[in-house]
Amino acid sequence: MTQMPLGFVPDPLTISLDLLLPSRKVPEGLLTSRKFKQIQSSIDAIGLIEPLTIGKPDKTTGMHVLLDGHIRLFAMKQIGFKDAPCLVATDDETYTYNNRINRLSTIQEHFMIRRAVERGVTPARLAQALSVDISHIIKKMNLLDGVCAEAAELLKDQQFSANVGSVIRKLKPTRQVECVELMVATNNITVSYAQALLAATPSHLLVDEVKPKKIGGLTPEQMAKMEREMGNIQGQFKLVEQTYGQDVLNLVLAKGYLVKLLDNEAVIRYLSHNHPDVLVEFEHIVRTVALDK
Repeated sequence: MTQMPLGFVPDPLTISLDLLLPSRKVPEGLLTSRKFKQIQSSIDAIGLIEPLTIGKPDKTTGMHVLLDGHIRLFAMKQIGFKDAPCLVATDDETYTYNNRINRLSTIQEHFMIRRAVERGVTPARLAQALSVDISHIIKKMNLLDGVCAEAAELLKDQQFSANVGSVIRKLKPTRQVECVELMVATNNITVSYAQALLAATPSHLLVDEVKPKKIGGLTPEQMAKMEREMGNIQGQFKLVEQTYGQDVLNLVLAKGYLVKLLDNEAVIRYLSHNHPDVLVEFEHIVRTVALDK
């Protein structure tokens, strides 16, 4: 079996920053951006984690073209670094490797923070390295406290605010699973939606059953009506979810049949004379590219 060639030399080399030639300009306003401050704080606190990616050295000058890591390079120069670990690419393409990286899910980030703290890294140092408030680290660290395993499993590949966890933990496990399923299915894992689901949850499904739920501007009667309507919506959503696959298949088959039917001139003549409104609807279905149009 033929082995695929590597895109870069496996072992990083330590290269002087003076020998790195950026391949693009640094964006305006970079110094004041949140992203730059986080990268700079991280490098200052724990060093460079991801090596820079550079091209092969120029035979005359010895300079390397920087392919990826322009913000990291600029941050290192601001801090006072003289050299950096670099991966030497085996081709000459200015390819941004980060474009092909899957970002960490929120729960993966939670586990990484917990692991770092267990190994002796303080939340304060993590906050300094990431240039965030320590309360943000505490929320990430305690993300799954009070969240049942089934709900956490549903959220494992999602990205969402750490504040969602503080809302979910107010629900009992069965209700947690119901709400998380609904949030994932509707692709709406937000604090506001979680709070709406919490507000529409009957008292017996809350962790603290006797604690009254209060939302400004709503009377107890309106809250009760919201609970009933939310329950109906969830029930209808479950029914639609159960038959969605079969319904889509039926619609695709129906569209294919109509395409062939409207290729028949005799059918077109008959419909145009006797049922022009039906013909219009059939043509609209045939022209539909996607089912959500």
